[in-house]
Amino acid sequence: MTKNEAKGIWVFAEQRHGTLDKTALELLGKAAELKAVNGEPVTAILAGCGVEAFAATLIAHGADRVIVAESEALENYSARPYQRAVAALAAKHAPSIFIFPATALGRDLAPRVMCSLGTGLTADAVDLGFDEEGAFVQTTPAFGGSLLAHIAIPELRPQMVTVRAHVFDAPEPDPGRTGEIIVEQVEVEADPDYEVLETREKVKNGVAIHEAEVLVAAGRGVKQEADLAMFRELAELIGGELACSRPLVDEGWLDHSLQIGQSGTTVKPKFILNVGISGSVQYMVGMQKAGTVATINTYAGAELFDISQYGIVADYASVVPAIIDEIKARKGK
Repeated sequence: MTKNEAKGIWVFAEQRHGTLDKTALELLGKAAELKAVNGEPVTAILAGCGVEAFAATLIAHGADRVIVAESEALENYSARPYQRAVAALAAKHAPSIFIFPATALGRDLAPRVMCSLGTGLTADAVDLGFDEEGAFVQTTPAFGGSLLAHIAIPELRPQMVTVRAHVFDAPEPDPGRTGEIIVEQVEVEADPDYEVLETREKVKNGVAIHEAEVLVAAGRGVKQEADLAMFRELAELIGGELACSRPLVDEGWLDHSLQIGQSGTTVKPKFILNVGISGSVQYMVGMQKAGTVATINTYAGAELFDISQYGIVADYASVVPAIIDEIKARKGK
C-alpha cells in the first residue's frame, strides 16, 4: 500500500501463556509521543485465543483502539498462522506505522509480515521520531554499533520497525481512558508441519538484568574468571545483580543473558557500577538510560568516564575489596 492509502500508528502487543509482555506498554508510550506529532490514532494489535481481557490494560496505557485477532490456531505462537492473521489485519485496516518489539517473537514475526505486505522494515531500533519534513525516522545501530543509522521508508506502507526492549518507558496507566475494542475472528489454520507437545517455564536465577534496579557490570579489563566472585559479592551486598559486557560472554565466563549492549540486553537500572569496561558504542547503547553511573578503570581516557557521575581511575583488584569491606563494616557483618 502507498502512503496516501495508510493512516494510523499500530503496536503489536505481544502476549504469551496468559501474560502481556511489558514491551507492549513501552511501545504504546512511544506511540503516544508519535501521535502528538502527526495526530494519527494509536492501535494495539492482540493475537491469540481468549486474549480480549488485555484490551483494557492497553487502552489505559495509551491505545485509542485495540484490534483482537481471535482464533484457536493463535493460542500458542506459530509463525505462519500469526503471519497470515496479522498481515490480513494490516492489509484490511492500512496503518501508516507498524511497531513490533525486538523480542524473539517480534524478530521472527515482523519480517514475515513485511514480506506479506511488500513493504520495508527497520530492525532493532533504539529511537523513533520525525524529521523536519515530517518523515518517520527510525534510529538503529549500524556497522557493529560504531554509528547510528537514521532510516526512513518514503513511499511504501506500513512503515515497519522492531524496537529493542526497555529503551522506552512505559507510561503510567490511566484507568479512566476509553477506547474502541474490535474483535476479529480471523480464519487461519494451525501449522500442519508441527504441534506444541509441551511448554515449560524457563528457570530463572535471580532477577533478570533488564529488571534490576542495581547492577555491577564487569568487562574486558577483568583479569581472571575467579575475580567474578568479588563482583557477585558486591552486587549481593548492594541489592543488585551481576552483568557484563560482551568479551566475558565470548570468553565463556558468563551467560549471554547477563550481557549488556547492542547484541545483549538493554537495561535501565537506577545505579550501575562498571568495572573494567571502557565503553564501546555497542555497550553504551545498552545502558544509556541508567540513572546513576559509576566506573572503575585503570585507563583514564575510557569513554564511560564521560557519562559517569562517579569515577575511579585505579585497579579494581584494590578498589572493589575495599568497597566490600566498607559496606560490610557499615552493615555490621
